[in-house]
Amino acid sequence: MHTIDITDPLVHGHADLEQTAEGVRIHRLPAWLRRLWPEPRLMAMEQQPAGVRLVLDTDARALELTMRSTRAAFPGAERPRGVLDVVVDGEVAAHDVLTGGVLVITDPSTGETSSSPGPAHTSRIELSPGTHRVELWLPYRENIVLESLRAEADSPPAGGGRPLVRPVAPSGPRWVHHGSSISHGSNAATPLGTWPVRAARAVGADLRNLGFGGSALVDAPVAQVIRDAPADVISLKLGINLVGGDIMRRRALVPAMHGFLDTIRQGHPNTPLVLVSPLHCGLFEGTPGPSALDPQALARGKIRFMSIGDPADIAGGRLDLPAVREALAEVCAAREDSQLHHIDGLDLYGAQDEAELPLPDALHPGPEAHARIAERFVERVFADGGAFAQHGASA
Repeated sequence: MHTIDITDPLVHGHADLEQTAEGVRIHRLPAWLRRLWPEPRLMAMEQQPAGVRLVLDTDARALELTMRSTRAAFPGAERPRGVLDVVVDGEVAAHDVLTGGVLVITDPSTGETSSSPGPAHTSRIELSPGTHRVELWLPYRENIVLESLRAEADSPPAGGGRPLVRPVAPSGPRWVHHGSSISHGSNAATPLGTWPVRAARAVGADLRNLGFGGSALVDAPVAQVIRDAPADVISLKLGINLVGGDIMRRRALVPAMHGFLDTIRQGHPNTPLVLVSPLHCGLFEGTPGPSALDPQALARGKIRFMSIGDPADIAGGRLDLPAVREALAEVCAAREDSQLHHIDGLDLYGAQDEAELPLPDALHPGPEAHARIAERFVERVFADGGAFAQHGASA
């Protein structure tokens, strides 16, 4: 087996790589932000490599990727394990479910945590003779450290010949997307099943996914990251975390959104920019946040969410989803920006969709709904007449 150095050219959809004692940790946010503002929830989410993949050409007959994972759970209730998706020459070849890793259990009633270690996981990919393009889409729902990448060949590479594994340069329109846990991937079955990845693969876009579970909160440093990122199209799907976290009132939301967009426009004055309001979620249609875990469901070993807000508080400026949708539409209408497009989230997943494809945990869409959201997003943004198709690529 030949050990392959995991370096930036092999990895797509990330900010930078950190060398640790255990291996390579992938970050979706740059080092300057992590130093400036190490907010714990955001730091945990940015280390989960949603939308990140290794892309390479190889003449090997097998590849082995060894990963160390850390996952979160509640007493008696765990989410499904993360999955490595393998694509060979454009076709999905395998879905490898992770094993081992560190399990961190948090008691939501006390905040106390305990952890138990587990071994690293190795995924082996067998390849037929010849040259192949391989994409390794990393698990989106667990913190991952890449311990090693190895390639197996029938004979050693000839001296002076081409390397056994070769990085592939990104191609296609550069799409930067920022959103909440739904954009991060929550409740999708595999990395390829998350709606941004589905949409990107459908149109051949080079995706950088800045979806962060519970952390799409109109944060100025994130706007600076988007401002500085190479992009041909930018999309923002905002709102559900503002309600679920109960961190902002209507009075603060509108100017915060203008500031967020102003910052992005400093680096991308003419880039098509799509602002998507929240999808339908019965928990917060007429009821404000905050959200909480449903203790009765947790006692049955199920993870399910609930709202503990009071509808009477909406009149005082507390946010529910209809108020957020109205505010975001107001922001878009007020800006003299022909390249800014507003999409009502209900057009991607509305009340009828929730009735047909219910949210499994009352908050996040399931696999079929992710597919539907992706299809509708492509129609409205990338298809003929959509925001991207209409204006073309602008750096």
